[in-house]
Amino acid sequence: MVCYVIPTSAAAMILAHRFFGKKKDIPGHQLSLLLGGGAIFGIVDHWWNGQLTLIGPNIAHDILLGLVITVVIYAVWFGMLALSPTIQAQESVSPAPEKK
Repeated sequence: MVCYVIPTSAAAMILAHRFFGKKKDIPGHQLSLLLGGGAIFGIVDHWWNGQLTLIGPNIAHDILLGLVITVVIYAVWFGMLALSPTIQAQESVSPAPEKK
């Protein structure tokens, strides 16, 4: 039941770091959006199923699930960062359309 707390905490930490550190970079913004979306999804899912409690029968399993969710979100973000220069390079190499 507590698995949504891990991505929620990570999103809050990234948001606080960006707010107090005055960092306005695009990748940090994307990470905070991904973590926030994962946190909101977890909260809505648990609310929908009537399981919006902090302590469940197997707290270790819930914490592990929250960590896996957060790691997957970070992996997707790193993938986005890795593909971003590739996509930008392809756009700059492609020829401009000819005007008639």
